[in-house]
Amino acid sequence: MEEKENKKEVSQEIEAPEILKQLIDAGVHLGRKKSIGHPKMKPYIFTTRQEVQILNVEKIAEKLKESADFLKEIASTGGTILFVSVSMPARNITKKAAEELKMPYVSERWIGGTLTNFGVISKRINYLLKQEERKSKGELSKYTKKEQLDMEQEMKDLEKKIGGIKTLKKHPEVMLVVDAGEHSIAIKEAKKVGVPVVAVANTNADPTELDYSIPANDKSIKSIQFVVSYLKDAISEGLAKPQAKKEEKTENKKETK
Repeated sequence: MEEKENKKEVSQEIEAPEILKQLIDAGVHLGRKKSIGHPKMKPYIFTTRQEVQILNVEKIAEKLKESADFLKEIASTGGTILFVSVSMPARNITKKAAEELKMPYVSERWIGGTLTNFGVISKRINYLLKQEERKSKGELSKYTKKEQLDMEQEMKDLEKKIGGIKTLKKHPEVMLVVDAGEHSIAIKEAKKVGVPVVAVANTNADPTELDYSIPANDKSIKSIQFVVSYLKDAISEGLAKPQAKKEEKTENKKETK
């Protein structure tokens, strides 16, 4: 009986559209153990195999596209997307994507009050930027070697803590969390200040806490890379729209001259 069911699943995979095959190949559909599964993830569960919950790839594809379209729209209007992931292996993948898109990110530790007490965080950001400017102008050379070393260490510490968000001048238009189950504090802060949350939600997370949830495996490098790459491509498309309009306006001005 089990063999027949497995054959049926394989047959479905072969006939599935390309995106569904890609999701399966990347292991995006592999959830967590049933014992730690969240009851509100039930609508996204296809089956359970050897105590591991298997996500419905059609649901994943649907939610992934929905989230990508939303992020693309935000990017096309010049909105800021704050990338968040401090757990391994997601944080390095998330940080790289954010840097390539020139978006702010948190990859070390979420500092309590990053969004709910942004005024205080902004002061620390401004202080770091000011110190970096002073250093680039050579203004720190007037201090003793010990004082310079202390200031250098302070800047390193601040860079590690808030370096990823030093371009953030106000609350972001949306927060993208790569592993919802690990970032409940960040998600609560976003909700409190009215920042929409797009997040990858494994089978142990509560999708109802999110504005846009992407049911997916958040523990596999291959799965995370696929999801982040898919979203990154959508954001890139969105970012290209204002640039295209700007170039079109410039071209029109040249023609009128």
